[in-house]
Amino acid sequence: MAARPTQRRLLLCALALLALASMTSACGGGSNAKTGPKDPPPALATYTGSGLSFSYPVAWRAYTPVLPTVALHFNPLVYLSTQPVHAPCSTKGNTTACGFPIDHLQPGGVLVTWETNGLLATGVGPGPQIQVDGHPAARQTKMGGECRTIGADETIDVAIETKPLPSALTYFTACLRGPGLAQAEESVSKLLDSTTFASQ
Repeated sequence: MAARPTQRRLLLCALALLALASMTSACGGGSNAKTGPKDPPPALATYTGSGLSFSYPVAWRAYTPVLPTVALHFNPLVYLSTQPVHAPCSTKGNTTACGFPIDHLQPGGVLVTWETNGLLATGVGPGPQIQVDGHPAARQTKMGGECRTIGADETIDVAIETKPLPSALTYFTACLRGPGLAQAEESVSKLLDSTTFASQ
């Protein structure tokens, strides 16, 4: 007679395990549970001018730099930003001071500047070596960095050898402010990957 309770207990245990397995499967607790859909990639616009071309998120707007009439040691090519920009230089008397074309970057904001430098360089400088449109370049990413002066959390600097050295380099600077730093970094990388330079 002792066998019957044992069989009943085994049957109840089996039913309980079956019910637990069904609940786990229904709740998506298994290892094959599907994740939710990922955010679609941002729509892109294309900029062509000033000797270069690239793709960038449509949420960023391209601006033609407004420059003073005095000679500068650098030549801004194009600005990209999530907010309006202003002239990068101001003149008082005989003195002209230049900085970023934005005073304060808003949360989630991006500012990108492209420019050439009038100084001759013999190398692209420090940082991991990369290529932009087949040209040797160096990329540096710093938390804060020079963009900290306008409230950015991160600065990405890229120096590109667009002409045989010694020559003036082409400089790319991206100022990024959170939230959304990872997505902004990815957009910067895709922009650089899409960049082409006009024949020199």
